[in-house]
Amino acid sequence: MNIGILGAGNIGATAAKLFGAAGHDVRIANSRGPQSLAALVADLGANVRAATPEDAVAFGDVVLIAVPWHRKEDAIPDAGPYDDKIVIDAMNPYDEEFELEDLGNRTSSEIIKTLVPGAQLVKAFNTLNYKRLASEGKPHGSKDRLAIFIAGDDAHAKSVVAKLIDEIGFDAIDTGSLAEGGRKQQPGSKIYNVTLTSRDAKETLAAI
Repeated sequence: MNIGILGAGNIGATAAKLFGAAGHDVRIANSRGPQSLAALVADLGANVRAATPEDAVAFGDVVLIAVPWHRKEDAIPDAGPYDDKIVIDAMNPYDEEFELEDLGNRTSSEIIKTLVPGAQLVKAFNTLNYKRLASEGKPHGSKDRLAIFIAGDDAHAKSVVAKLIDEIGFDAIDTGSLAEGGRKQQPGSKIYNVTLTSRDAKETLAAI
């Protein structure tokens, strides 16, 4: 697949490397321009190239967004349009002081959905530490693969993201709809930043 990534920090860069190693073509972007990513992409593999945010979005059939939450209004709208794309929201709602923002009754993904009109949004890659993401993937069928949680309202979009997760060595565990399932993945939940095998993940979700 063609995958665009907005955000070249820990999650964005790690995901780019894994997707590229799995055989996908990846374009990664940040707010400072492609030239600032030259050293990074040299380390991410031949399938990963630097791009502007606009070009990364235009390129991707799937677009992963992993920009700092407090910069989302600048980073996301400027990069659209997102019509008919699958967008993965990998962000958590921390402000510049790394304090959780009060979102009221909404989840972070419900807010992000308003910034990517026309896209099918899937919440994923926001609960597992990037160091484990980088190093603890296992081949399909391996025992005790770690879980990466997904939430969303479109079954096809979730199936595409689940396949990508499987290809990079993890089991996709569905938490439900974007609102209810996304809330289960928010910081402070019983599965957030907790390393779980897929079996343990299912048991934990069943008890929530």
